[in-house]
Amino acid sequence: MTAERHARVVLVDDHRMFRAGVRAEIGETETTGVEVVGEAGDADQAATVIKATRPDVVLLDVHLPGGGGVEVLRRCASLTSAAERSVRFLALSVSDAAEDVIGVIRGGARGYVTKTITGTDLVDAIFRVSDGDAVFSPRLAGFVLDAFASSDAAPVDEDLDRLTQREREVLRLIARGYAYKEVGKELFISVKTVESHVSAVLRKLQLSNRHELTRWATARRLV
Repeated sequence: MTAERHARVVLVDDHRMFRAGVRAEIGETETTGVEVVGEAGDADQAATVIKATRPDVVLLDVHLPGGGGVEVLRRCASLTSAAERSVRFLALSVSDAAEDVIGVIRGGARGYVTKTITGTDLVDAIFRVSDGDAVFSPRLAGFVLDAFASSDAAPVDEDLDRLTQREREVLRLIARGYAYKEVGKELFISVKTVESHVSAVLRKLQLSNRHELTRWATARRLV
């Protein structure tokens, strides 16, 4: 059976095997109507591929080398607001953390689904986003509604926006009381890299130590 609708898609995820799995699941164009026109494994590659292919939808992982999904959205902002053939972004991530969901939606993504989604539902989500709808996995929509409906919440946290996605991950774990070695094990990075990220976070937020960092993160409900 030949699909009646068609959507050109770029896959952005730093795990090659996961990209291969998604391509195998949704990329049988004659059946699903989805044509995978490009792939990328980090923010730099993603921006280049997206600008070169101008897909209908980008399946975007939140955690990427080079600045994360938010950085990709920033670099492609002109494409999301284009009058003709605008590119739409659908976050596809293992994370269901509120700050990740809110961050990419503020950045311009049209939806957010977790990697537990089935292939059939993902194809449906791609076409819904391509048509201009907003699509969320169950309960994630509540994060967005709460964030944008809260009258006492700032629309953008400029301090938090200074941090890269990896720096936010390190910040959250340190604030939860993880030792540097535990953070490294959790994120599959070296202790030296953890130390480097912590130093960058302290510098950007103008904090002196991890105790101040914990108070800062707790005040923003990041812990």
